[in-house]
Amino acid sequence: MQENDLIIYKNKDGNIIVDAIYKDDTLWLSQKGMSKVFECTTDNISLHLKHIFEEKELEKNSVTEKCSLTADDGKNYNTTIYNLDAIIAVGYRINSKKATEFRIWATKILKEYITKGFALNDERFIKGNKYDAKYFDELLERIKTIRVSERMSYQKITDLFIATSTDYNPKSEEAYTFFKIVQNKLHYAISGHTAAELIYTRVNSIKDNMGLTSWKNSPDGLIYKYDVGVAKNYLNEEELSKLNDLTNMFLVFAEDEAKERHIMTMSDWIKATDNLLKFRRKQVLKDSGKISHKQAIEKAECEYEKYRVIQDQKYISSMDEFYNKYLEESNNSGNSNESKK
Repeated sequence: MQENDLIIYKNKDGNIIVDAIYKDDTLWLSQKGMSKVFECTTDNISLHLKHIFEEKELEKNSVTEKCSLTADDGKNYNTTIYNLDAIIAVGYRINSKKATEFRIWATKILKEYITKGFALNDERFIKGNKYDAKYFDELLERIKTIRVSERMSYQKITDLFIATSTDYNPKSEEAYTFFKIVQNKLHYAISGHTAAELIYTRVNSIKDNMGLTSWKNSPDGLIYKYDVGVAKNYLNEEELSKLNDLTNMFLVFAEDEAKERHIMTMSDWIKATDNLLKFRRKQVLKDSGKISHKQAIEKAECEYEKYRVIQDQKYISSMDEFYNKYLEESNNSGNSNESKK
């Protein structure tokens, strides 16, 4: 674990706000840094800190330190920095929403430092804005763990993108769009259909299992409405085999990129996906397809309502089996007694 690591803080929209300092098992910011996080002036920050210390909410000596920081002019200045307790105390007085957002992020960062020695998935720049060797060593270990895991192929791919995309933010619209694009490209490469087209063209209430090849409670359990809106549930064995091959290809590529110390962003992965699919002579999706997600879900749910009636009529639960067995044994016992008479 390195003291005085700089960790870039990004807000929920993925915008880089400020460098936070990791030191003494907590995070630190200057007054200028806090002003960027909470979108106010340094004078405002200074005033709130003054009140916090005067009111004895915090003891000044326990939450402040002097630190040499590089300013915009490239020179180093001896600056007072404030730990996480002070940052959050100021934040709740200025903007409680942004304070909560920063606290959640900081808690995650500190947890990673405590358990692993450094924070992997947040943009962590040391001198010269470069990721250090430790980052890539940890990344390689994570990729290898994904490779040998028992998770399904598509789950491995999403795990891979989350682990390696330096700008990944689970709450951002960009992340949602990214996964939708990649999912469609993969489905199109192995089946000739986008996710929505797969659902729309294959769901059918009169087919066995509605056309699904897998579902949450498969193979013998009931099919529920949430099962019919998942595209991968309609893939056949050949398509699943192709998806597994593509997954292995992505894992090998990601491992090579990490060994070469290459940084990957979500946009890099979209480009890499197209290039890898072209290399394997697969169809490369250029648009969003002919069927919308809304159309696919509406048809799937409509077909499900028809199928549900059939399913309820045919389904025999374990309790039904016990009851039928009980009736059969009771009848046999009754017939045996009649014979003895």
